[in-house]
Amino acid sequence: MSEDPATLLRARGIQVTAQRLAVMRAVSARPHGTADAIAEHVRADIGAISRQAVYDTLSMLVDKGLIRRIQPAGSPARYEDRVGDNHHHVICRGCGRTVDVDCAVGETPCLTAAADSGFQIDEAEVIFWGTCPDCLAEVRRVHE
Repeated sequence: MSEDPATLLRARGIQVTAQRLAVMRAVSARPHGTADAIAEHVRADIGAISRQAVYDTLSMLVDKGLIRRIQPAGSPARYEDRVGDNHHHVICRGCGRTVDVDCAVGETPCLTAAADSGFQIDEAEVIFWGTCPDCLAEVRRVHE
């Protein structure tokens, strides 16, 4: 997050609170973190906060476009503060590590569907699955 979180909240007409700021800092510090991981980070930062308060804040920040929610198949939702661009993700099948992947070609090529069925498409979510370098090294080590 390059801009000050308080400024971002105010720009969207959202009241600035310590909890909201802490959630935004946690999302920024832990890209692709789950709500539970973000809650742990927030508790370490400001002390007590309920799980529901974290979930509510995450939901509101997603609705306001300040953070992005992704939910890979078979995985809990994950949150990031990289919004406003057409990037995708690669996820390790072994450890679940999630990494941003820039769109391969052009400005937004994934928004051109072969058949749109009459929809006005405004977003595409692509997730690549594979094995990260650390898990590959571990598999190789075990098989040696």
